[in-house]
Amino acid sequence: MDFIANQLAVIGAKFGQWWGTMSSLDRIWLGIGMFGQLMFTGRWFVQWIATERARRSIVPATFWYFSFVGGLLVLAYGFYRADPVIIIGQFGVFIYARNIYFLLRSKTETTSDQASNPPKIAAE
Repeated sequence: MDFIANQLAVIGAKFGQWWGTMSSLDRIWLGIGMFGQLMFTGRWFVQWIATERARRSIVPATFWYFSFVGGLLVLAYGFYRADPVIIIGQFGVFIYARNIYFLLRSKTETTSDQASNPPKIAAE
């Protein structure tokens, strides 16, 4: 038990030291990066719940929105940190944007088709 307590104390001291060296701007960007990562992780829960409800593999539109917003925020954090690993890792943002484009285009086409082809009412 003493070993665990000592290790937690060491980790806590290192964290406090690290936190103390951060500027306010660094803390803001850390918050942006963490929120982006939470959005990015949250998309898997969205997909998992949709799949469980449908009892088949589903990728809901919300998955792509979470992916895009989370990816953009993590990308911005990567640029702030000047971290090429994070920046390159967010290449998927383009794919997420493309999927959102297809979703929006599909909605527009469906709305357009419905407006130009109203349902016919059967004569009584």
